[in-house]
Amino acid sequence: MPHIHIKSFNPAALPAKEGNVDFHFTATNVTHPDEHLIATTIDDKEFFLLVKDTPDNVLLKSEKISRPSPTYVVKRALNAYATLTGSEVLASNVNDTSKNIHLEKDDSLWSIHDFAKGFPEAKDVRIEVGFGSGRHLLHQAKENPEILFIGIEIHKPSVEQALKQINILGLKNLILLDYDARLFLELVPSNIVSRVYVHFPVPWDKKPHRRVISTAFIGESTRVLAPQGRLELRTDSENYFAYSWETFISLNRAKLEVNKNQEIAISSKYEDRWKKMEKNIYDITLTNDEISPELTIEGSFLFKSGLDEERLNKLNTTTQKIEGGFIHFERLYKTSDERMLMRVSMGSFERPEHLYVIIGKEKSYYFPMQPVPSQVNFAVHKHLDELLHG
Repeated sequence: MPHIHIKSFNPAALPAKEGNVDFHFTATNVTHPDEHLIATTIDDKEFFLLVKDTPDNVLLKSEKISRPSPTYVVKRALNAYATLTGSEVLASNVNDTSKNIHLEKDDSLWSIHDFAKGFPEAKDVRIEVGFGSGRHLLHQAKENPEILFIGIEIHKPSVEQALKQINILGLKNLILLDYDARLFLELVPSNIVSRVYVHFPVPWDKKPHRRVISTAFIGESTRVLAPQGRLELRTDSENYFAYSWETFISLNRAKLEVNKNQEIAISSKYEDRWKKMEKNIYDITLTNDEISPELTIEGSFLFKSGLDEERLNKLNTTTQKIEGGFIHFERLYKTSDERMLMRVSMGSFERPEHLYVIIGKEKSYYFPMQPVPSQVNFAVHKHLDELLHG
């Protein structure tokens, strides 16, 4: 990922502007004062740059949780901050900050808040979870212009590659989202999706809790699927196939189909590679035959006002649990404008979110975005507000 090594960290007096990049404030880790966050805005994208000491120099890069797409946005911000502070650059991989001609339009790249405002209308919707190279997703969208496709992927280079192809091909029926698919499904209306594709998900053999396929994911997929809609899993991992089959077959009621080494209209470059290696490819298909009720969720993510630094220091690195969810206070920062900033993991145990909470005397809010409006998240937020503000 884009990064710069500088000789030393020279904090700038903020807020400040360099070119079209705005820098708002600096936040320093209260436990590790060699780590800093710099609140940054460029092209209406809000995110943090991360500054961290290394044995030989100082590393300047984008912070993982808030990192935006496309990558050139981060590159411009890194160079702008180095210029603003007069930093001596020792090494850099961000020399090319030009906007790729095929990324000039990013209408197809949505945020989770775009979906929270209102789900796009379409007669038929298909969702691909973890589209990787995008070959299958792009092929499907090109061959079915009357169907709305939504591709979900957290690997940002893959998102950019797919966005380039959308613009090159002039596709109007494909939306990309850089977000956790397990959380996204809660924003999808019931009974409107004809396919949910999960092709070659990461097996996560050492961290099975991170697997996409779970009882909760299957339940949400079934809710959003129209009658006769299908959830299609395709994997080369025998471990993942065995785990998934056990998960599917444990359902009280399910219409399932299993296939081995079936050809499909388009295959990914990875699938082509695995076929050359003579690896087996497994498919599990669940067909929905139910009409699900609409999902109604109500709540608020507003905070009370007030800043209690002693309370925040006590909460730092602790974990708080409630029924169905938790909050882990990962890191605490103090900002350059007399606010505190807490990095948290929160939500359900199976589908936690990673966010920052900026806490001020007059106002507190989530950064870079609010949690997904789910019932668990609303309940966890209420508990978090009480912990922060009493």
